[in-house]
Amino acid sequence: MTTTTIRSTVPAAKTWSVRRVRAAAVGAAVAANVALYLAASAAGTDFLLTDPGKTESHHLIVAEIAVFTLVFGLLGWGAMALLERLTRHARVVWSVLAAAVLVLSFVPIGLEQASTATRAMLTLIHIVVAVALLPLLRRPADR
Repeated sequence: MTTTTIRSTVPAAKTWSVRRVRAAAVGAAVAANVALYLAASAAGTDFLLTDPGKTESHHLIVAEIAVFTLVFGLLGWGAMALLERLTRHARVVWSVLAAAVLVLSFVPIGLEQASTATRAMLTLIHIVVAVALLPLLRRPADR
């Protein structure tokens, strides 16, 4: 009597699908913020920041916006992947964590000396990351 072992490729397929969706979420956040920065710059937003108590100003450039968006998007993805391994409530924990990070990300915007347009655009840029990442990173693996 022989025994045949059938290997299922469903988990690997689901993993690949989830990775594609999450990579697309991070890419969408980066692309949206780059487009938003370029449009705001063309409309006259200076993206000039001065730390409290300092006289030197720093002009944010599109590369900084893209890199910061990419880094925080990848951190969000990594946190979700880690939570999925540690708890069965990963999506809920990640959502609470992501909301806390979003709220805390507004603190530096309030502390920096910047024009109203710059503050408004930075706030919008932070919200765009949350909007792009939250629904897609929370997406169940079996969709």
